[in-house]
Amino acid sequence: MNDTPRGSRAHQHLSPAQRLAVAQSKAEVLTEALPWIKTFKGATIVIKYGGNAMVSPELQQAFADDIAFFRFAGLRPIVVHGGGPQINTMLERLGIESEFIAGQRYTSEEAAEVVRMVLSGQVNRDIVARINMNGDAAVGLSGEDGDLLLATPSSVTVDGQQVALGRVGEIRRVNVELLNELLDAGRVPVVCSIAAELGGPAGKPLNINADLAAAQIAKYVGADKLIMLTDVPGLYRDWPDRDSLISRIAPEELRELLPRLDSGMIPKMTAALDAVDNGVGQAHIIDGRTAHSLLLEVFTDEGIGTLVQYPDFVPRSVG
Repeated sequence: MNDTPRGSRAHQHLSPAQRLAVAQSKAEVLTEALPWIKTFKGATIVIKYGGNAMVSPELQQAFADDIAFFRFAGLRPIVVHGGGPQINTMLERLGIESEFIAGQRYTSEEAAEVVRMVLSGQVNRDIVARINMNGDAAVGLSGEDGDLLLATPSSVTVDGQQVALGRVGEIRRVNVELLNELLDAGRVPVVCSIAAELGGPAGKPLNINADLAAAQIAKYVGADKLIMLTDVPGLYRDWPDRDSLISRIAPEELRELLPRLDSGMIPKMTAALDAVDNGVGQAHIIDGRTAHSLLLEVFTDEGIGTLVQYPDFVPRSVG
């Protein structure tokens, strides 16, 4: 509850006419958001959170406020996060070398324990605490909890050869019942991207690329949207030409473009393709360095970033 007296609020230094103009501009923003709130009320939205948006306190709180806004607006958000910057810091502190293959982190057994410690014990707790500053809805989960994420060890193709990634996994099963129970109870699941190994040794985590984990969760729960926060404004047709930013792209065009993308974008765009090919209505790639980018993408007419969807897709009103 805001107990701040009206006279001491921001814009007090403005004239009455100026304050009225500011208030009217805010009302226009709310009016623009109204049809989108009506359209997406009750929608399940999976948000992949990571990158530089996770290391700035201001952006961390803006993200948490956006998630709380989603919940109060009647949406059903699921947050899936990695923690690359935090993992890198801890690995360097412990003297464990990092190696990336085709945009994915090679993970030794030693590194897998560090990933689990950082994601589950540090990053997940921080995200949950920030969201819960607006209530007590957020619930932190590891992919190992309740067999939420079950995976098998994965590999990537490099120059025509299969290369193992160590303790890196590919999701084979998602415990949808657990997620739906939390969503139906008005909770916000916050899932860190580690998994238990399907049929493997107990207590040996698998590191999951957070983009791919978010896409799998979106697919299994039948999400209306998958939104991936990254460190660029979206997908560029001819990087580094900043005028080539794509605002909307069909899956077939993206499939043709995929081999020419930067290695860091390949997992994100592969995840977006996998999601829309398997029933998720829309996949968004947006700049997590922009405060309140989630609200701008979902609740404004223009949106930001890159939208992946089939040309004949029509958003359904779930409210």
